[in-house]
Amino acid sequence: MDYFRNIGLIGRLGSKQVIDTMKNLIRFLGERGITCVLDQRIAEVMPGHGQQVCKRKMMGEICDLVIVVGGDGSLLGAARSLAMSHVPVLGVNRGNLGFLTDIAPAEIEEKVNEVLEGKYTVESRFLIDVTVKRDGVPVGEGTALNDCVLHPGKAARMIQFELYIEGQFVYNQRSDGLIVSTPTGSTAYALSGGGPIMHPKLDALVLVPMFPHTLSSRPIVVEGNSELKMVIGEQNETYPTVSCDGQNHINCAPGDTITIHKKPHKLKLIHPLNYDFYSTCREKLGWGTKLGD
Repeated sequence: MDYFRNIGLIGRLGSKQVIDTMKNLIRFLGERGITCVLDQRIAEVMPGHGQQVCKRKMMGEICDLVIVVGGDGSLLGAARSLAMSHVPVLGVNRGNLGFLTDIAPAEIEEKVNEVLEGKYTVESRFLIDVTVKRDGVPVGEGTALNDCVLHPGKAARMIQFELYIEGQFVYNQRSDGLIVSTPTGSTAYALSGGGPIMHPKLDALVLVPMFPHTLSSRPIVVEGNSELKMVIGEQNETYPTVSCDGQNHINCAPGDTITIHKKPHKLKLIHPLNYDFYSTCREKLGWGTKLGD
């Protein structure tokens, strides 16, 4: 068990189940002589835990592994904080749809013990960086593991924008917005918008229009290193919003330019040895099983 000696623990706030799981993990890891480091926010709602505490961004500097307890949303938030540190992340599902947090609560001790013994696989997931400029000056920045979404914000109105890929003009679109998704995010919001499911190992981005005014506006899959640029039309009466993973939001104005490109740092995601992407799709999306099963 020399693979991981200092393990960070991050948990979703507001859930008694998450707190109970965190306590069980602390006990389980402590019995194996492993040092636990709690995220500052979850530590505040766990009085008397007796463990080291640090801010989330510091975990990557002092931990060998970070375990996230919650749903995929919890892991998305952790990913944005930890990607630059290259610390591996393991997800325990205490949420709804667990494409990223793939360890079930009943299997925690068994699967975590396997990871501690070196029985796991590591998968790299890339993130995207987003910059909003107004008159050439940056007014907002963000990072996303799943997707970056241009949408009308609080107004129920269409927005008009131009799309450029690698400096080449693609189209001028009137719609409710555009979802720019990584392969990781292709099973999230982009899927509900009619986008394709992309295998996590693909080096690609998918652009999914949201309720476009023309039926010929279809999702486009582009090379992962492509630089994307959206220019919000000057004639828009709506001040749209750019959201990163549905958690960070940047307010935009007519004439603003939104630039999206791949982040140079990747998330190291750990899975148990029996992890199977297609099995996860069958379970989470209700796909059919083998004939005769």
